[in-house]
Amino acid sequence: MSGRTDTALGALSIDAVVERTAAALARAGIEDARAEARRLVGYALGKNAAFVFAHPEWRWGAREDSTLAALVARRAGREPLSRILGAREFWSLEFRLSPDTLDPRPESETLVEALLDAVPDRAARLNVLDLGTGSGCLLLALLSELPNAWGLGIDLAPGAAATALLNAARLGLGGRACFAVGDWAAAIGTKFDLVAVNPPYVAEGTIAGLEPEVANWDPILALAAGADGLGAIRALASHLPKIVSDQGIIAMEVGAGQEAAAARIASAAGLEIIARKNDLSGVPRCLLMRPAKAG
Repeated sequence: MSGRTDTALGALSIDAVVERTAAALARAGIEDARAEARRLVGYALGKNAAFVFAHPEWRWGAREDSTLAALVARRAGREPLSRILGAREFWSLEFRLSPDTLDPRPESETLVEALLDAVPDRAARLNVLDLGTGSGCLLLALLSELPNAWGLGIDLAPGAAATALLNAARLGLGGRACFAVGDWAAAIGTKFDLVAVNPPYVAEGTIAGLEPEVANWDPILALAAGADGLGAIRALASHLPKIVSDQGIIAMEVGAGQEAAAARIASAAGLEIIARKNDLSGVPRCLLMRPAKAG
């Protein structure tokens, strides 16, 4: 393909634009600047990063240049790439974001993997609960792997529940997923086979020291959890044994260094820790639990 010609910027190819953009992002302290540059260039073109990689000779136009300049300024100001693009890939699925949703983290895929590994028959008719659903990424990733399962996602923020509902429809899972606004598990009267919990676990005094992409853009409701970062886990723990079936499994995400303290809280609330899972960086990230058996 020879590429399009533009008389104003006809000498500038996509490859040159990517190089220029990557340099600007690198100066702003953005890691993996070239990969992000490809995505921003693709977005400015109305294409994707794969198109940019495959068509380095494509000629750049003035309209795209203006659009890209605005995008680069936003990213250089440390607005997360996913917020600029409006979506994040998680478990190979695309999730739309909103101001009320946490930007899904790759380490949260540890919960999905842990729960799926605990299911002996993925074709079984299971019911799944996602507490603090945000974009719905945990619940919808699980439902994408469990064809006969049904799920409920709960979030305190109405905007998050609405975004999760949109994601379910876009992914073709709307018929098997419901979302509600609520305070954790306080109003739940049903027992679930699988429970995913991704609570806030950042100590309030440390939020200002987080990367700007997190501290300035993720909703505080999804981050802050008291003075020690364990407040949400304490609030949740007493509810969890009541909402999981006898053979059910709970997977809860914890922050770096919180594994032991979170396990003590869960055990005191009547939960048995059956496994601990590390994320891809080797950080203990997930506690796998079930109700402790009497006696």
